[in-house]
Amino acid sequence: MKTFISDSFLLHSSMAEKLYHKYADKMPVFDYHCHLNPKDILADRRFQNLTEIWLEEDHYKWRLMRFCGVEEEYITGKADPYEKFLKWARTVPKIMGNPLYHWIHLELKRYFDIDELLNPKTAPEIWKACNEKLSKEEYSVRSLIVRCNIRVLCTTDDPADDLASHLELAGDKSFPVKILPSFRPEKTVNIESKGFAEYMARLSKASGIRISSFGDVVKALEDCAEYFRGAGCLTSDISFHSPDFTKGTMEDAERGLKKSLAGGEPTEAEINAYKRHLLIALGRIYNRLDFCSQLHMGVLRNNNSRMYPATGPDAGFDAMGDGVSARSLISLLDTLDKTCELPKTIIYGLDENDHAKILSIIGCYQGGGLCGKLQLGSAWWFNDHIEGIRRQLSTLASMGALGSFIGMLTDSRSFLSCTRHEYFRRILCDLIGRWAENGEVPYDEELLGGMVQDICFYNAVRYFGLKL
Repeated sequence: MKTFISDSFLLHSSMAEKLYHKYADKMPVFDYHCHLNPKDILADRRFQNLTEIWLEEDHYKWRLMRFCGVEEEYITGKADPYEKFLKWARTVPKIMGNPLYHWIHLELKRYFDIDELLNPKTAPEIWKACNEKLSKEEYSVRSLIVRCNIRVLCTTDDPADDLASHLELAGDKSFPVKILPSFRPEKTVNIESKGFAEYMARLSKASGIRISSFGDVVKALEDCAEYFRGAGCLTSDISFHSPDFTKGTMEDAERGLKKSLAGGEPTEAEINAYKRHLLIALGRIYNRLDFCSQLHMGVLRNNNSRMYPATGPDAGFDAMGDGVSARSLISLLDTLDKTCELPKTIIYGLDENDHAKILSIIGCYQGGGLCGKLQLGSAWWFNDHIEGIRRQLSTLASMGALGSFIGMLTDSRSFLSCTRHEYFRRILCDLIGRWAENGEVPYDEELLGGMVQDICFYNAVRYFGLKL
């Protein structure tokens, strides 16, 4: 019988243990997509208590607390931090099998040297012990980042941001980690969203371009993207449901834009046309600037209309959409490829049933001297559990080239979430180790270890073209 969170956690063969402990464990981390706040990194924030660092913005935990009947006052409300923590501690024993049960105990062990299980009985002592450590200098945000062996961390930033925190961090030679902005023009893409006109006014002010036409939108985004590039940006990101990129004229796009700028409601055809033409225009910009384009597809956001006014976005009320349309995605990629303007692209499907479909599509657009130019994104959001990660890796290996994969990302808002990389690495090593034990791949530690290290770190370095 194996013990919980032991050295052999998730490792079920001798080869798996060798691959993890000798090759994966000490590899640096390239976290190319997260939602950490660069202002917190610049200020080297110190957290007052475990609730602040664990529950403050973690909608994964919020969803589970709601599953277990916790009142909203103790989730996103104004309840006392300790009372919120106790409600979370009551939730934890009920979530065995969920990745958060693993993640939180990995975090307790790796950051706080705590082996006890979190539950109502142990909660007071864990609260006290963790808070005592959080008060120490070595638990500041920057110290935690360094402790995690993070070499590169890409935040998520709006085109209208001035990137002041990033620019100051770039000039701080005392901090050895590259903190880079990512370009996320989502608010310009979602023409149907409330507040679109107000946001475009903000973008107009940031870019210095008066926005009244589609060409103005593109010019404003291009100028902002160039500014981001000067600040070290390597990647972009957009999350959306699954618009139809197969049709829609520029006239439709212009008409929809003008309606939205005036506070009106564009038609579905106008929305699709606008998104089609804007994604194509952005792809050309990204290709020119050597940005990677990350497309997070298939999410329906903010579904609880009753709760939204109180909680706002990113509060745990999002869901899987209806999947990725093959014809639509092909239309977008092929339009850019025709003119040799298809940028490096990572495509994430929120529904794992789309992974094989995405792989078959991106296989049509590889090449150009770059290994894995188009990537199937890592197991995203509702899929970043043991079986979800295994299935994503297995599908990638079966239909693509696992050895070209650029690995895991945290997609997180918590400074304790780097253990997700450990979680991924253990699952990766277990999968490859099992193949070796079963004679499905060569039983060659050095060969397999090199592949593991590439997936953990080196492939991402090469893919993003970063000099370290």
